[in-house]
Parts: sequence; C-alpha cells; structure tokens
Amino acid sequence: MNNPPPKLNQRVRWSTVIGIAVVVLGIVIFVWGEAIQLAWSQRAVAPFSAAKMPLQSERAYAYLKEVCAIGPRISGTPGMLKQQELLKNHFEKLGAKVSLQEFDARHPETGQRVRLANQIVQWHPEKRDRILLCCHYDTRPYPDREPDPRKVRDPFIGANDGGSGVAMLMELGNHMAGLRSKYGVDFVFFDGEELVYDDNLRRDPYFLGSEYFARDYVTNPPAHKYRWGVLVDMIGDKQLTIYREVNSMAWTDTRPLVLELWKTAAALGVKEFVNVTRHEIRDDHLALRNVAKIPTCDIIDFEYPNARGPNYWHTTQDVPENCSGESICKVGYVIFEWLKLTK
Repeated sequence: MNNPPPKLNQRVRWSTVIGIAVVVLGIVIFVWGEAIQLAWSQRAVAPFSAAKMPLQSERAYAYLKEVCAIGPRISGTPGMLKQQELLKNHFEKLGAKVSLQEFDARHPETGQRVRLANQIVQWHPEKRDRILLCCHYDTRPYPDREPDPRKVRDPFIGANDGGSGVAMLMELGNHMAGLRSKYGVDFVFFDGEELVYDDNLRRDPYFLGSEYFARDYVTNPPAHKYRWGVLVDMIGDKQLTIYREVNSMAWTDTRPLVLELWKTAAALGVKEFVNVTRHEIRDDHLALRNVAKIPTCDIIDFEYPNARGPNYWHTTQDVPENCSGESICKVGYVIFEWLKLTK
C-alpha cells in the first residue's frame, strides 16, 4: 500500500486542526453567550437584603432535616404516614385547618390497591376566593439515576426532590396567620407524584395526586374558587437557578402570573429567579391548569446542582447536605411578598 503524498498529509492535519478549533470556538461562544444572556436578564434586579427577609433559613433547613430524618416517604408506606402526622401537628399548632383527601391507586409492582392522600392545609378557610400553593411530598421508590449501579436500589431520601417544597411551606406557615390579603390560601401536598418503580417500562403513571385533586375540583366543585396556583419543586439547591418554565410562559392564562412572580423577585433582589425561559417540565401544574382550569405555574430548579457538573437528581446524593435553607427561604420570600401584593 502506497503512503499518501506529503501535501495530502498536510491537508488532513490542517483539516483536523481547523475542525478542533471550530468545536472549541463553538463551546466558548455557547458558554459566553449563556453567561451574557444570564447577566443581561438580571440587569434590573435590586440588591438583596437578607435582613428584610422574614423567613428564617436555619429554621427552614431544620424542617428539611426533620422531614428527611423520617427516611423515604414513598406513597402508601409508613414513612409517608409519619410525614403526614408531622405536618398535621406542625400546621395545626400554627392555627391552620388540616385535612386529608384520600384516594386509592393501583400499586405499579403488586397490582394491589394502595391508599394515597393529598394533605390540605387551609389558612383563613372562610374566604371564598383562594390561592393554591402546592408541592409533592412523596419520594421516588429508588434512586434510579444513581451512577453507581451498586446503589440503584438504595434508599432515596429526596431532600430536594420532595423535601424542599415541604420545608418551604412549613417555614411559610409561621407567617400565614397574619397575612393580610383578600384571598385565603391553601397549601396542598400532592401524593403519588412519582410512585414510579421503572421508567423504562412506561408502566408507572406520574402525578396521581394532582390529577385526582384536579378531577375532584371539577366533578365536586367546592364553595371556594382558586384564582391562581403556584407549584414549587426542587427549590433547595445550593446553586439555586430558577428559569421561567416553558409551559408556564406559553399558556396565556399563566404567563401574567409568572411575570408578576419574577417581577417581585427582582424587586426583592432575589437574583436566583432568572428572566430566561428554559426547560419544559412535566409536573403537577399540568393537571391543575389543564383539567381543573386553575392558572398554575411551576417554580422549579431542574439543574441540580448545575447544568455542567454531576447531576444529583434521583440519586443517592439528593440529601440535606446538598441543599440550602437560604435557597428554600428565598423562594418562600418571593411567594409571600407576591401574596401580599396580589389583588
């Protein structure tokens, strides 16, 4: 076999060098472009003052650790029952009305009926016009995205994914009795958001609790009506970055809600609310908006801990040590101030 002529070798080498240079340049442009976009989006954000934030970061983090100390809170298990009792005691001491909305679902693995329950916490229940603040409080059965194959059946604690929203509402509860608003407020903790044992089989349904809640709201209309809904999910990340979720911005009835929340965040100096639309998320807000017709947005940080490093989502690394009480409280702060301003 004859060797290629020297000029051909040079062409091949230069082609390789140029190709590598183009790839590197593309990466640099992407990274810098993203940084410029984020910086531009934050140009109108006021300075943040921790002293003005009424929510207490240390207390919120203690709530998170208390919830996670229960262990996994899988739907229909003793861990979930312990959490329900914890929340009942917590919110009743603060003056709220607490109830369970129970329903049955088919267990994905055994096929047997399992009792699930959404937990509803009402503030100023006499008011007919209400706002819905919600999260899911069940944890996934296993850390199915765990990179270590030896740990994919280890217990999943779900500090951020499941625990952070609970901790935020527990902390917010300390401030709700004195809220001055034309609206009553309900906290709803959805069960069965991810009673999912095997994603690959496409067998196990998501969002059991929110779908049941939405259907019941339509078929058995309550005396009250929800004007707005705000869903929080995965808000405990130490590197908190919350983009405007794609569906929440695309729907004409929820877009004004998103804009008001992000405007409130900017006025408070909470720069973690980024004025960029990113990530189309399938979450509990879909049933609330599409079935119950409650305009509901999703406040979620889907990059845990960030977009470039290792991902803690659905892994054994989703533990309180990778979460922040300050992040939890900043989200609660924005929502609380928005509640006071909502007409």
